[in-house]
Amino acid sequence: MNKKEDMKSIVSDFNRVLVLGTGPVGIQMALLFKKYLNSYIAIAGRESVRSAFIFTAMKESNQEIEVTIQNENHRRLEGRCKIDQAFHGYAAVQGEWDTLLLAVTTDSYIEVLSQLNVQLLRKVRCLLLISPTFGSNIVVKQYMKEIHSSPEVISFSTYLGDTRWHQGKPSNRVKTTGVKKKLYAGSSSLPSANVDKLHELYSHVGITLEVMRSPIEAESRNISLYVHPPLFMNEFSLKVVFHEVDSKKFVYKLFPEGPITPQLIRDMRRYWQEISSLLEKMKLQRLNLLKFMTNDNYPVRTESISRQDLADFIHLDSIHQEYLLYVRYASLLIDPFSEPDHEGKYFDFSAVPINTMFVNKDGYWEIPRMPKEDYYRIKIIQGIARFADSETPTLDRFIDTYERKLEETVLRLDGQPLSQAFTVQSFDEDLQRISSEFNDQEGIKC
Repeated sequence: MNKKEDMKSIVSDFNRVLVLGTGPVGIQMALLFKKYLNSYIAIAGRESVRSAFIFTAMKESNQEIEVTIQNENHRRLEGRCKIDQAFHGYAAVQGEWDTLLLAVTTDSYIEVLSQLNVQLLRKVRCLLLISPTFGSNIVVKQYMKEIHSSPEVISFSTYLGDTRWHQGKPSNRVKTTGVKKKLYAGSSSLPSANVDKLHELYSHVGITLEVMRSPIEAESRNISLYVHPPLFMNEFSLKVVFHEVDSKKFVYKLFPEGPITPQLIRDMRRYWQEISSLLEKMKLQRLNLLKFMTNDNYPVRTESISRQDLADFIHLDSIHQEYLLYVRYASLLIDPFSEPDHEGKYFDFSAVPINTMFVNKDGYWEIPRMPKEDYYRIKIIQGIARFADSETPTLDRFIDTYERKLEETVLRLDGQPLSQAFTVQSFDEDLQRISSEFNDQEGIKC
């Protein structure tokens, strides 16, 4: 590991940090906290076949983890370090921890926290939600309140980039292939020395961290929130997910190679407007979808979409908005900033396959993270919209389409072992926690 570079002295709760989750995200974040904040780091993960490979690899390397990079510009994210402790199984975690860093899927936050020792959990002063969804901060904060604890809960808009297993196999080595230029964060306790330290850390590795007025406003700055439901919760994509078609299809391609049609773009625009109306009712700033897609995520050439188009997007009529959204996806069929080969072909940027259901290590049919996690995401948004008395007909149709496909697939598989993901769910406990927050705040100001 490179010698830790000097950083400004801000007192924070990052002396002893427990990373929950043994995936690539957890390993990258563990390295950053060890390398730049000199934190005492432990990693805990659930007991599974995959995590067994990771813990074995760490044990064989004397608890060393390694992050490599694809782009030399991201060299500050790479390195090696030894973590201080590893816990195979959340129930096995011991000791006292200042901060819990949740690097697990957003639909499993409470499941993971509930497996930790309650006395241990009550002494925690800060929780970091690395990739939450809309409402996650409230859910976690209310859960901690239920066990008589009131730590600071910090939400990021999303994870800092794209990190995957080295050579595609779970181990103690990961590779970060992409890094975002800008992220958003919000805390349940502002002003916050912890947020100041995180701002410093992210700046040090080349990422702008904008601090929002509230956690839920930061959570609303996640592009997946706006594009995943329309892209996945439609008949075309779900037939692929649930093995009703044999040929490979791609998430970001135009029909018939992918799901993108004028109707899907219309649904995306309507869904964005529904989220915008909900945000306004909650006294939160709405998002310029096209500008956010382009400036904060994947840019396109100005020959395709002008800066004026980006600036004016919110004020344009619906047909013009849909036209620009369609142009945006058409412009990203290839990477417009890649170098063409000798035949003039650019990198096939949109060739991201729609993953299909699979048999997991326990012998059960399982649904891939997309759309499994997106189902949780929009059910929570639907619940928040109900609390706020905000109409969401397009979102409701996404859910109806997905749940109908779940029921059809269960019948088709006829008694074969299925994971919990094949069950139509209400997520009532998490929605009740959000409802409690709404009641505490006397309405919809979160």
